[in-house]
Amino acid sequence: MSTTSRDYYEILGVERGAGAEEIKKAYRKLALKWHPDRNPGNPEAETRFKEAAEAYKILSDPQKRKIYDQYGHQGVREGGYAQGFGSFEEIFSAFGDIFGMGGRGGTVFDEFFGFGGGRGSSGAGQKQRRGASLKCGLKINLEEAARGTSRTIEVSRNDVCSSCSGSGSAAGSSPTVCPYCRGMGQVQQSQGFFSIRTTCPRCRGEGNVIENPCRNCSGIGVVKAKKEITIRIPPGVETGTQVRVPGEGEPGPRGGPRGDLYCFIDVEAHPLFEREGEELLFHLPISYSRLVLGTKVDIPTLNGRASLTIPARTASHTVFRMKGKGMPRLRGGGYGDLMVRVVADMPKKLTRRQEEILRELAEIEDDNLSPDRKSFMEKVKDLFG
Repeated sequence: MSTTSRDYYEILGVERGAGAEEIKKAYRKLALKWHPDRNPGNPEAETRFKEAAEAYKILSDPQKRKIYDQYGHQGVREGGYAQGFGSFEEIFSAFGDIFGMGGRGGTVFDEFFGFGGGRGSSGAGQKQRRGASLKCGLKINLEEAARGTSRTIEVSRNDVCSSCSGSGSAAGSSPTVCPYCRGMGQVQQSQGFFSIRTTCPRCRGEGNVIENPCRNCSGIGVVKAKKEITIRIPPGVETGTQVRVPGEGEPGPRGGPRGDLYCFIDVEAHPLFEREGEELLFHLPISYSRLVLGTKVDIPTLNGRASLTIPARTASHTVFRMKGKGMPRLRGGGYGDLMVRVVADMPKKLTRRQEEILRELAEIEDDNLSPDRKSFMEKVKDLFG
């Protein structure tokens, strides 16, 4: 189904009388802006990217655009044209069929992003489509997230068959042009006013058929394999960060380029620090006497120890900011800060001597009330008589 009910011209930001080049230029600008590689983990960008692709799909085709101009979304929907894209891979592959570039062999999408897709040499309708992306999860600790690290993982995926080099055909033979669709990969059916193009049921959109399949891969062109891949994790990642490893996904059909590998990072909780983006929070328990008298303490950081001076008469739960002692910024130089919250550490047990000293202190405080406390006590006395 369509991914949007918004006006296609509005999505691309062009007037209804815009020419083909203007529409193409507008789509290119939006596709670059909302491209998934530039907006990892951004659901709004994914929606905008798919909307722009759907709008360009309709408005770049004169027949579909004419139907849309006359009948709107309902017209292209009834004509079977307003089918949205469920994933990025569908967009990367589907545009090969929608935006054929003729003699040049590429697609508009290839031209925009340099994916290098083009028509294969084994059939007029066969295109080198990117393989599917793979996903994995990696768990690291906070220290690794701060300094960056590398992990080697084992991935189960398909590899190009060594016997047929991915063609799917046995040695000495090659795929032949599909007789049903004549190598186009699609068949066209007319239903009254509308004309619908569907994937060829004989070759399933490949444009070629394999009469003599390779025994090693049964004509699929790929075989199951395991691969060790090193993931380089940059400093500053946090839980949910996607690390993209280009070209380590599934191979494309019939020799097409591989997709990518996306690793989702999970940063473990730390026993001392709480993380809020690029800032770290550290709770420092300190005795009441030290808070009153002031002191100097060593604070643990991710890069060793740092000295912090606590002034006299510091209140419990006061927060001190230690500049540049937090996490590195993932996109941009510098570091966040370390926030140190001092908390009065109340003893659970007292020695007899400690209790004597505190009672003496309490008596002194009662005899020498501070102005604020004296005013407060007078208000209480007036209220309760």
